[in-house]
Order: sequence, then C-alpha cells, then structure tokens
Amino acid sequence: MGFLDGLLGGRAAEFDSGSAASNAIELTKRHHQVSLTKQGAATGNLRVNLTWRMRTSDFGGATRQSLLRHPLRALKPPEMMGHSQSMVNVDLDLGCMYELADGTKGVVQPLGGFLGDVNAPPYVKLSGDDRFGSGSGETMYVNLDHRDDIRRLLVFVYIYDQTPAFDRTHAVVTLYPSNGPRIEIGLDERQPQARSCAVVMIENLKGELTVRREVKFVYGFQSELDRLYGWGLQWGRGYKNADR
Repeated sequence: MGFLDGLLGGRAAEFDSGSAASNAIELTKRHHQVSLTKQGAATGNLRVNLTWRMRTSDFGGATRQSLLRHPLRALKPPEMMGHSQSMVNVDLDLGCMYELADGTKGVVQPLGGFLGDVNAPPYVKLSGDDRFGSGSGETMYVNLDHRDDIRRLLVFVYIYDQTPAFDRTHAVVTLYPSNGPRIEIGLDERQPQARSCAVVMIENLKGELTVRREVKFVYGFQSELDRLYGWGLQWGRGYKNADR
C-alpha cells in the first residue's frame, strides 16, 4: 500500500473512530452526527461529561517556530518566564438547554442552582461542579427512557468568570450511552475571545434520537446561544450557590 493510500484509506467511514482500545466515536466537522437509536443506545441514562486541562505547549510551539526562523537564538541563554495568563486556572461549566415534547423549555446549569431532575421533567440532571478541571470533570445525566418526552437538548460549555480562555484549554465533552461506544466532541478550535460554546445537539426526530456536533463559539453567554438556536428563554444574571 502506498503512502497516499494510507492517508486516504479511512475516508469511507461514517465518523472518525478511535482505536479498538479506546472504543470511542469522535464527531468532527466532516462526520458530525450519529444515531443513538440505530446503535441500540437510546435507553437508560446517558452520561455527559466535560473535562479539560490547561494547554502547556503554547510557549514551546512559539519557541520552536522562532528557532526555525532564527537558528542563532539557540545559542542565547533561556529567558526566565513569570506567571502568565496561559497558566491561570479556568472554570468551565457544563449546561444544557432543553425543549420537551409538550413545549416546556428551560436550562440546567450551575448558575442559579438549576440542577434539574433525572426522574422527572426535564429528565436532565447536573451532578457536581468542577472548578479546577480535575480528572472527573463535570457530569450531567439524561434519562433516555423518557426520550419520547424530549424534543431537543443543547449541551453547552461556558466560562464562569467571564475571562475568555477557550484557546488555553484542552476541553472535551464525552457522551457515555448505556450501550455501545462513547462519543467524543473536542473543543479544539482556537477561539481566544469566546466565552461560550454550543457543543452538541441531542434531538428526537420522528422517534430517532440523534447526536449532532455543533461546536459553535460565541463571544457572549447563554443568552447569545439562546438567540442562535431560537430557544426564547428569559435570561438574567446568575450566581453559583457558593458565591452568594
């Protein structure tokens, strides 16, 4: 097999798949949608998890590029670098706008303490708030046994302290169905001024439950995502319980 054949050989797949060991489906711009119904994964509790870590390679990448252009700089002693924005912790929050089959609309998010309920409407519940991007991250549960009561769910991520920093984080939203491989959506686009991101839409289309990658960054917050997707909610300033 030739070199180009090796590069092009995977283009026929419906979505980008991880290795057999990872057992994951990665949604990308090219392959952006998957059906939970067709995979037999439209029942039980769907776990939605947000994890992130700070980027550490920004300065390294810039240094390598500089040395390629100016190789003699490698002979200079390294400069000491103080505390910078790239090392500041970022508090990413996971949220979900919901629209139920009966027309009820609302939001599940840490702000305002709207944590939801997994066994009653909206059948979405937020569990915990990770302010430091630890290994467990933030988790939300969706009760797909009530899928017929759900019209659409927009999972989004926003920066609580309002400091634009998506370009300094490696953030991933992962969906864990009750059956089949997990579904990963990476927020890997560099958007230094963005404060919020619509990540994935879970939609009930004529009885088929689909997951569609969105990854649309906005400079504002939930109200701007609301306008973008026509949710029609009324928004005000909110706080986390610990901040009151």
